[in-house]
Amino acid sequence: MGFLRRVAGVSLRDRGGVSDEVTLSAYITAAFLEMHSSIDGPVKQSLSCLKESISDLSNTYTTALLAYVFTLAGDMETRAHLLKHLDTVALQEGGFLHWSQTATETSASLSVEISSYVLLAKLSASPTVEDLGYASRIVRWLTSQQNYYGGFSSTQDTVVALQALALYSTLVFSPEGSSTVTVQSPSGQLVFDVNQNNKLLYQEKQLQDMTGKYSLEVKGTACAAIQISLIYNIPTPADVTTLSVEVKPEADCTSKIPKLSLNLTSLYSGKESSTNMVILDIKMLSGFVPDPESLNMLKGALLVDRVEQKEDHVLVYIRELPKDIGINHSLKLIQEHQVQNLKPAVVKIYDYYQPSKSVLSKPHSQKSQHTLLRGSCTTT
Repeated sequence: MGFLRRVAGVSLRDRGGVSDEVTLSAYITAAFLEMHSSIDGPVKQSLSCLKESISDLSNTYTTALLAYVFTLAGDMETRAHLLKHLDTVALQEGGFLHWSQTATETSASLSVEISSYVLLAKLSASPTVEDLGYASRIVRWLTSQQNYYGGFSSTQDTVVALQALALYSTLVFSPEGSSTVTVQSPSGQLVFDVNQNNKLLYQEKQLQDMTGKYSLEVKGTACAAIQISLIYNIPTPADVTTLSVEVKPEADCTSKIPKLSLNLTSLYSGKESSTNMVILDIKMLSGFVPDPESLNMLKGALLVDRVEQKEDHVLVYIRELPKDIGINHSLKLIQEHQVQNLKPAVVKIYDYYQPSKSVLSKPHSQKSQHTLLRGSCTTT
């Protein structure tokens, strides 16, 4: 059922995941196959079309996704061909194994998705002991990418990765056996017991020493996943961003209801020819709401995939931004309630796959906002 949850949001996929006919068809076909639908009619036709696209394996994301689809379809010959190619582009380091879209790909989120699809493909067809050994190396890398709360960079990669990790867990789980995990620190040791009564229980203890050498020792026959998290603060680095958004507010005093037009220009100045999917997060000013007509126009604007409203934010999903070409959008806000001491609001722009690397616009001009509230037509 994992794919059914993802297909509903497939229109949000960006170019990094390749939102073309091949990938969309693969998503939908996998959804039917996960429901154990018979391979006839539309499913059979879709598999036939997908098979024709396999002549080009330059896109690692698509190749990994197709490997999972043909595994579900029981086409072992096509599956073997795709997995063999994936072996040639795998990134290996010690006991870790993963995949990236390109050799210079910096999106950990996309790498998590690709690696998760390979893991699903490996484990969805009666895996052998050798397959489980191969899969364990992918699992080691995936778990190393998890954050403190067990998730990953975005909703998309978290859903796919947890589906793959859950499948692996069901295959290696044993109701018998127990283990003792000992963490040795400079000032002492911490002991975790994993037995039949607490195998599914999350255990956590705080390490007392900030620095020093630590060692782990596991004795027993039960399988356990161990994670050590270090949390610290650092000065905010002066990172050079390749995404920017400029906001120019304009007051409209000709109507009875005060309005504020936000003219937004989004720009990408990186090395690639275009970006992945980009999100504009427009925060509403206190007392203001989006103009319904303007909001509908924005939904059909240039490169806009969809528009969502969440509380006092408007989220604009832009399919991609071409390099060095400013893309203009506009949104009108209507004042529903007068608010004293109105504070500035900001617009954020960020890559769909790397939401942590967001860029803030300059706040909407306070002078423009206050003159609008006073009914003046003078703006800056």
